[in-house]
Amino acid sequence: MEKLKNDLFLRACKKLPVERTPIWIMRQAGRYLPEYRAVRAKADFITMCKTPELAAEVTIQPVDIIGVDAAIIFSDILVIPEAMGMQFEMHEAKGPIFHNPIRNENDANQLKKIDPTKELKYVLDAVRLTKQNLNGRVPLIGFSGSPWTLLTYMVEGRGSKNFSELKKLIYNRPEL
Repeated sequence: MEKLKNDLFLRACKKLPVERTPIWIMRQAGRYLPEYRAVRAKADFITMCKTPELAAEVTIQPVDIIGVDAAIIFSDILVIPEAMGMQFEMHEAKGPIFHNPIRNENDANQLKKIDPTKELKYVLDAVRLTKQNLNGRVPLIGFSGSPWTLLTYMVEGRGSKNFSELKKLIYNRPEL
């Protein structure tokens, strides 16, 4: 493992003594940075996720601009169901929308088993490129959606407050 110039975040995660609380921000590469908005003006959100060079660039921006103690890889949890064959669109005001959500066993059976080194290669490439470009300055962390979170999007088709479609599916077809 490479020696990090700033390992404050990792030491804090290990409950080791730290000189200050490390800083990282949810949605670190985001709307508040003019530099991010400049990249976003040239490419839509999904294109940014699927283009390792763009993902690496916006991942590193907060490290360079505001000096956070960890970089967070630019991606989205919904690239997983997309890789499984579910197409989604990211709408600025509404969030992600799956136009053909899972509603029954046949829909579930249409999901593809994936090899992440193939169908999600762009994420792995973004991680490699980002680590290379960070050159040990700070740790690179990622995030994931829990299986429940992914399932809610896959069945509801969008964000939900009451999970009515998922509840119907679970109560009516618990074996599924």
